[in-house]
Amino acid sequence: MTAESRTVETPAPSVGDRLERAIERHADTRGEIERGEHEKPHNLRRNVFWLAVTLVSLYLVFPKLVDVFSSWRQITRFSVASLITMALLQVAANACLWDLQRVALRASRWRPVIASQLASNALSNIAPGGGPVGAALQYKMLVRAGLDGPSTVSALTAVNLLVFGVVLALPVLAVPALLRGAVNRSLLQAALAGLAAFAVTAAIVAVLLATDRPLAWVGRVAQRVRNRLRRRRAEPVTDLPARLMAQRDQILETLGPRWKRALLGSVGRWIFDYMTLLAALAAIGSHPRPSLVLLAFCGARALANIPVTPGGLGFVEAGLTAMLVLAGVSGADAVLATFAYRLFSYWLPLPFGLLGMAITPRDEPQAAAV
Repeated sequence: MTAESRTVETPAPSVGDRLERAIERHADTRGEIERGEHEKPHNLRRNVFWLAVTLVSLYLVFPKLVDVFSSWRQITRFSVASLITMALLQVAANACLWDLQRVALRASRWRPVIASQLASNALSNIAPGGGPVGAALQYKMLVRAGLDGPSTVSALTAVNLLVFGVVLALPVLAVPALLRGAVNRSLLQAALAGLAAFAVTAAIVAVLLATDRPLAWVGRVAQRVRNRLRRRRAEPVTDLPARLMAQRDQILETLGPRWKRALLGSVGRWIFDYMTLLAALAAIGSHPRPSLVLLAFCGARALANIPVTPGGLGFVEAGLTAMLVLAGVSGADAVLATFAYRLFSYWLPLPFGLLGMAITPRDEPQAAAV
């Protein structure tokens, strides 16, 4: 067979490949901002493309999305106290993220940090393929408030790397030996499980940030697993430990001596979010193992980072519901808990994006080049 007669077919990327690329793009804050700067609203071709992708994707998950939304009629199963608890947990999760960003940016004021995060989060969660657009919006708002452009890019990159590092470390806590297979019996015990996860996660990530050998070992193991699961034609990864070390050094250089406080903020951002899901389950009398719920939570966060629909809409609902069922939650309770969790973590923060745009400073220096 001649070379001309051979046809090399490029296999369609798997979900794992898409997730890996999505994580790499999200950690590349400079590239995200540059893409957001070039993706203007008047780019009709791009808008039509992403709208088509979003509509097709929503069509595929539409039945599960309808199931989740229709569960609002059962909202009365939640007590007022449990609803307030979930709202406060989400406020705490966002407060941790604001403090993390403020530490990384070395900003003296809270207002620009809070306003830019609220606005960029809302835009990212409503615009098709909105991640780069949201990143560009936050950059513009911060620089407009007087922060240095290059320093802002470095700070947001460090924040993204640290936040991703923590969420990737969370599945370690799903090892049954760590949580002893405990079962939540109340909102109080759900909170205690979350606090235990907070402490263990903070300790693990602190070790990885402060020492070389554990981080290099994690890189080698992840690289070995990734290469064994790769497609036949895919190139093997050979530099993951070195990349992890370089990114760790970048985080420490940006955060300086306040890296421990930033670490607590990044861990708190996810643990309070996870506790919201635990609280939703406990409030309706569902008591799965926290370790299994944590795996479902991490899976949902992974689906949210695949840029197919805004904020993973539809895919997160379908995936989280299915994984909660695998964790031992009944189908009806899984749908209702997913609805409550997404209500507080996805839908209710959207209107606050307008608040962020309204309160952001508008009379500061112009943006510097990225």
